[in-house]
Amino acid sequence: MSTSLRCLVTGSSGYIGGRLAPELLAAGHRVRCMARDPGKLSDRPWTGDVEIAKADVTDAGAVGRALQDVDVAYYLIHSLGTGPSFEQKDRDAASLFARVAAEAGVRRIVYLGGILSGPPGDLSPHLRSRGEVGDILLGSGVPTAALQAAVIIGSGSASFEMLRYLTERLPVMVTPKWVETRIQPIAVSDVLRYLVGSAELPPDVNRRFDIGGPDILTYAEMMRRYTEAAGLRPRVLVPVPLLTPRLSSLWVGLVTPVPSGLAMPLVESLRNEVVCAEHDIVEYVPDPPDGLVPIAEALTLALRHTSEGDVSTRWSSAATPGAPSDPLPSDPSWAGGSLFVDDRSSVVPASPEALWQVIEGIGGETGWYSFPLAWAVRGLMDRLAGGVGLRRGRRDPKHLLIGDALDFWRVEAITPGSLLRLRAEMKLPGLAWLELSVEQDDEGQTTYHQRAIFQPRGAAGIAYWRSISPFHGVVFGGMVHNIAQAAEHASPWGVVAAENAGQG
Repeated sequence: MSTSLRCLVTGSSGYIGGRLAPELLAAGHRVRCMARDPGKLSDRPWTGDVEIAKADVTDAGAVGRALQDVDVAYYLIHSLGTGPSFEQKDRDAASLFARVAAEAGVRRIVYLGGILSGPPGDLSPHLRSRGEVGDILLGSGVPTAALQAAVIIGSGSASFEMLRYLTERLPVMVTPKWVETRIQPIAVSDVLRYLVGSAELPPDVNRRFDIGGPDILTYAEMMRRYTEAAGLRPRVLVPVPLLTPRLSSLWVGLVTPVPSGLAMPLVESLRNEVVCAEHDIVEYVPDPPDGLVPIAEALTLALRHTSEGDVSTRWSSAATPGAPSDPLPSDPSWAGGSLFVDDRSSVVPASPEALWQVIEGIGGETGWYSFPLAWAVRGLMDRLAGGVGLRRGRRDPKHLLIGDALDFWRVEAITPGSLLRLRAEMKLPGLAWLELSVEQDDEGQTTYHQRAIFQPRGAAGIAYWRSISPFHGVVFGGMVHNIAQAAEHASPWGVVAAENAGQG
């Protein structure tokens, strides 16, 4: 019989952390989630059942308070960026966490990293960093289980999205050498099962565990399995050995929703064979009676959840490399700096509920209600500049949560029925936000209010705003008109208004 433990989940707004918290609750454990921005967790279905601790992993005092009275600490924090400093940032964060966890009397640390398939000198920088973090935690004095996985397959995972879009969009694909590398993918459900089970490992267990699914295959074979699961025609793969990981990541960034900054570590991790060297975890966390989830079933489940819009977390839940990560300040703190605002409103002959439904459904497959070509061109320009572009889409077709990625925006604040505020994550010489809100005047009329806000960075930012200002009437003005029209058509109020107009 399992024991109820107090568990701390770091990275709880990310892809794995956001799924692990409810799994731990279901297993009977008490859960505390550590987040730099607790607002990102405010509207998760399980938020009311967990404690939330505000802490940055670089703040020893805050981390110590988050770890107080914790039995098991899950370390799910990784740098997504590139450049020379990310490895040192990972090293510093893990060292601080390890030290504070030991001081707090934590009984176990559980860490999720990547399979290390060779000496450090042969590994990609990101895999090498994952290995260093594992070493730091294993040497902390706190018993640690360092789980090591290769490609994680599940709805919304970056690996699945990369596989999905490459296969669907390219009937004929020029492939780099790494598509012939052997890998051992694992379903996200099995990853979560191992993570939950690791909470109750014996206290003398302090080691790495490779975790993987039952299939060992090449990336090219995975693409073929995807075409079968999705019912697509067979794809033609033309190998070209000269494509470097750098060029491959740029190509992935252009063709798929995964930006090149995130595609780079994914592609680089496939340079070497990533196959489990052992399956010792089974001694402590037994395989299910039906066995581990095979790749065909994992792909089918991920496709089904994606098509049904049932994606609880997504790779884009975490901050995107190169995108601004600081939250939007409240209005008063804007004072004193340069700020450009495009402010528009319109009275809408529709119910507030109908208008809000249109606002919350914006983006993704629905689009942005104005000048689709302009949005598409801006998205393409952003992709070419190494940004996220428009292809990230939405996690859910109807509902948004704080922290959700929405094309090249991120949901920064949402008040259901009233306000949606988005922060831009495209490449810009400054910071930008878009606010969409529902208001009612003294006469009870529904009003749609829209603000585009830009805080320039230097002369380049000012020049950027002035160069695009002539198009605001078409883009932002068109949004106001078309959103109001969509709400009117969706609302019973619009029917009444039309009937009254016909009688006039």
